[in-house]
Amino acid sequence: MSQIVTGDETWTHHFEPEMKRQSMEWHHPQSQKKKFKTTPSAGKVMIAVFWDIDGVILVEVMARGETINSDAYIRTLQKLKQRYRRVRPNRNPRDMFIQHDNARPHTNLRTQETNAKFGWTVLPHPPYSPDLAPSDFIFLGH
Repeated sequence: MSQIVTGDETWTHHFEPEMKRQSMEWHHPQSQKKKFKTTPSAGKVMIAVFWDIDGVILVEVMARGETINSDAYIRTLQKLKQRYRRVRPNRNPRDMFIQHDNARPHTNLRTQETNAKFGWTVLPHPPYSPDLAPSDFIFLGH
């Protein structure tokens, strides 16, 4: 079980909270400074999360407006490999089993070649199996 790394992506609202410095600004006693609640902006960002039995390994926040395609996913897998070495120093990344859904960027030939180059075994994933994606309920709040 310790060799299995699961990954998933989702869209999330992009928040722009008031900075602490802004809330500490001095205002004249007669001024009426209103503090508004933090609300999501009109945009969303894509995040990818990878974890194993010991916890989260990588949280990748894509640039605003960027989506996951095979090139972006391969870059994320490269970051995952580097991060895995750092946060799991006693484990060999070549022994890793990766589980992700059957989205096109995950099943793309270039992605498959990258997984093979890294020595990773991809665990099969049924076409629709919500019970195999606990991230939708635990990490990503769906």
